[in-house]
Amino acid sequence: MQTISSSTGTAIRDIFGRPKALIGMIHCPPFPGAPRYDGTPMPAILDACLRDAEALVENGIHGLMVENHGDIPFSKPEDIGPETAAFMAVVADRVTQAFGVPMGVNVLANAPIHAFAIARATGAQFIRVNQWANAYVANEGFMEGRAAEALRYRAALRGEGIKVFADSHVKHGSHAITGDRSVAELTRDLAFFDADAVIATGQRTGNSATLEELEEVASATNLPVLVGSGLTADNIATILGRADAVIVASSLKNGGVWWNPVDPERVKAFVTAATPALGAT
Repeated sequence: MQTISSSTGTAIRDIFGRPKALIGMIHCPPFPGAPRYDGTPMPAILDACLRDAEALVENGIHGLMVENHGDIPFSKPEDIGPETAAFMAVVADRVTQAFGVPMGVNVLANAPIHAFAIARATGAQFIRVNQWANAYVANEGFMEGRAAEALRYRAALRGEGIKVFADSHVKHGSHAITGDRSVAELTRDLAFFDADAVIATGQRTGNSATLEELEEVASATNLPVLVGSGLTADNIATILGRADAVIVASSLKNGGVWWNPVDPERVKAFVTAATPALGAT
């Protein structure tokens, strides 16, 4: 495989101290300023996030990621206000202080500048970026990769240790703009633009990446590969046979619905199913 990046490809072990990892998503309720915000006081928002974090960590999930999924419809990066970063930073900090597990940040839609600021302020070890290189047409409209701007901002913050987990073929959109380039080529572009790990996903939240797409992504890079949607107790062992980590959310919620609280029994079943494929620490 042609070398196109100086990345060591060890982001998962560096962050989690193990060869494979289970990352649980905290879908934050709507924050003040978002259309669906209903006046819930910030302490109640924090309590909801902390309860989900506890249900995940206490039942075997290795790390967490906070995401402002309640802020639907998502804004483009240039329209995201400072209040979103402020509220998310408080959540990330409280969760980190309470549980001490590796933490990631994803600011929707596609806002690595905000995510780097939150991570630097809270000690989070990684961010997720849905469109790091190239461009696509998202639910929010035309969405460009922001790697150049974001990495310069990270350098200005002296936050070089914060890793970038980038989606290769991001969900919730059309890729006609790059339709003449394969998923493998798009994956190599992420490495070329200094991502530290690559994420394969399905078409929508809760939909799994196909094994064929996972294989195409994995065969194109030396970076760690994650699956970022559609994980269940039924498919986790198979997926971990090829992926280095997973980001799981919807299937661990009550009724399998993303906006519901985390169900501890679902977490236990998921971790039990994943354990044989995780390997030794």
